[in-house]
Amino acid sequence: MTSSISLLFGVHAHQPIGNFPEVIVDAHERCYKPFLHTLYRYPDFRFAVHFSGWLLDFLFEHYPQDMALLREMVKRGQIELFGAGDTEPVLAVIPERDRIGQIKTFSTRLKKKLGQQPQGAWLTERVWESTVIPALANCGIRYVIVDDYHFICAGKQKSELNGYFTTEEDHQTLDLFPISEELRYRLPFSPAQEAIAYIESLVDQADTGVAGHQPATVYFDDIEKFGIWPETYQWVYERGWLEQFIQGVLASPHIRLQHYRDYHASEKTRGIIYLPTTSYIEMNEWTLPAGPAHIYADLVQQAKSAGSYAHSKSFLRGGIWKNFLSRYPESNWMHKRMLNLSARYAELPAKQRTEAMRQCLYASQANDAYWHGLFGGLYLPHLRRAIYNNLVELEVLLDQCAPRTSQYQEDTDLDGTEEIYLQNGNVQAVLKLDGSASICELDAYKLRHNFADTLTRQVEHYYRKIRLNSGENPTHDQSGIASAHDRVSFKHEISPADLEPDLYPQHLFIDRLNSTPLHYQLQPATREREIVFQAKAGTGLVRKCFQISGNRLQVTYKCANGMTGYMQTEINLAMPSCDGPGGRYVRNGAILSGFGNTIELDDLTALVLEDDTLGGSLSLNITPAAECHASPHFTVSQSEGGFEKIMQAVKLRLTWPITIHEQLITLQFDKKTGNPSRNPDQSDNYRQGTV
Repeated sequence: MTSSISLLFGVHAHQPIGNFPEVIVDAHERCYKPFLHTLYRYPDFRFAVHFSGWLLDFLFEHYPQDMALLREMVKRGQIELFGAGDTEPVLAVIPERDRIGQIKTFSTRLKKKLGQQPQGAWLTERVWESTVIPALANCGIRYVIVDDYHFICAGKQKSELNGYFTTEEDHQTLDLFPISEELRYRLPFSPAQEAIAYIESLVDQADTGVAGHQPATVYFDDIEKFGIWPETYQWVYERGWLEQFIQGVLASPHIRLQHYRDYHASEKTRGIIYLPTTSYIEMNEWTLPAGPAHIYADLVQQAKSAGSYAHSKSFLRGGIWKNFLSRYPESNWMHKRMLNLSARYAELPAKQRTEAMRQCLYASQANDAYWHGLFGGLYLPHLRRAIYNNLVELEVLLDQCAPRTSQYQEDTDLDGTEEIYLQNGNVQAVLKLDGSASICELDAYKLRHNFADTLTRQVEHYYRKIRLNSGENPTHDQSGIASAHDRVSFKHEISPADLEPDLYPQHLFIDRLNSTPLHYQLQPATREREIVFQAKAGTGLVRKCFQISGNRLQVTYKCANGMTGYMQTEINLAMPSCDGPGGRYVRNGAILSGFGNTIELDDLTALVLEDDTLGGSLSLNITPAAECHASPHFTVSQSEGGFEKIMQAVKLRLTWPITIHEQLITLQFDKKTGNPSRNPDQSDNYRQGTV
């Protein structure tokens, strides 16, 4: 039996690329700054830290004094820096060449800015696949941290997880430290003295199996728990939890603070291990569709009620991170577009590859917008927009070196249905050949924006929580505070209608004849940069033609053979200002309303959608006039702050009688010039979008 246990303490700090600056400023004031300043006063409290690359650059630019403090803590040996992919990608879902590039880029950044080359690495969302081992090893990374859950799923007992283990892939080795789930849930939510007592109790529980082995317990989790999560700023700093914890650890005769690198250098591996593909427990639930997620959650609850969960949880496994790519077509589309552009970049001669290209590629691989859960950002339009800004910019740069044809077909997203690309260097329209003849991506290259970047509402597992709870938080130990995982709260009022799934993807130009969807067949085109479809409707025909010219997309409908009734097309547009104050409908120079409102317009021939966030506008022109119904399209999301409604798109429904044999609809994309239209009586009434 040993008389002490090593505490390997680490924190991970991250903000998504594209996040609002005010969010990062708030995070710094409530978390990063007070955490660093508190730890600075205790130089004997050794700990590890990982700042993602984009966040580190932001903090150096805006808070140089605090970063000087961080640099001094590194220099005096208090902090061990952990590496990762530079833009916080999930390494398992990007190409091997990009894994190596991302890891080396960030390690170089740490050495340059903070004077330390990392030996350990943070794995984004603790997503483990053995395929990442060679890239990490080739970049000089000697160890990573993953959850103890990963080890338990491989057959280990918790009592064995008091050191590090070794794994390998393709004759490359990597050491693995197991993060204690118990500590993750205790810090900082339990009272400091209770957390310290728990760590001390591990001394007697340690099963080293090796004489002279120094047991260790591992903590490595989001620093945002120390100030940003609900109630935590008051708890951690104003009520003194962090100082109490630091002082208690330093005063304990049974706790030995060590850096990962020092423990790794002084202790031997506990042996070889091969971990299954997995992430942390909550993530494995979030990746499942609603139906299977309900079953999984019920099984977990049954096991907990029966008192068997601790022994059976490794066999009650959810999905894997890559399920997000099959669950959400929008995530899969971004991912496959990224992979294709990465391949194009890699195929360029080395002398043609530029730093700007590399930065755009790496930024497009940032993990946040590719998944959805308590912390995932797929539902946040500004985070998806950041991905597309970089994808579109990269495509522009690549086209300058290796031009593409104006029109081609491929199955980009591997769903069994081909898409047809139509582009002229100013505008790109990508149409699904699934019978809908709708646009799934619409890029305005000068604006670096995809106007089809919307999200289809689908049933989520957490809808069940919304329906069952009235918003009260569950009870918890009053000596501590509740974790965000245990809270049920509402940032917005949510109605049953808000939870209804969409019946079809939220694309552009989705057509109906007398309320019946049309099914189109691709036809031969007679002109360059033109795509033609045709649909049968009873004895009649509807011909639909897409053309691009300059900065305009033109869609023409021709109805023939004596049909009666009405045609309708639905255009779902990603407008960056959403329902915030920066977006507005303008008709004849006058503001009608913000995008968050519903408007009805008869005899519409022209409408401008101005967007300050976009830095430009979209002009809609219709000949002859049509009726227009415009409304916001919302989804219901979950976050650590509670359930909320997030505007995903402006939904325009245009309707005209079949007696109009030819209908012309034009979308024109313009960068902002001069002052936007203003109406002081209306401009202050728009609801601010969620952050």
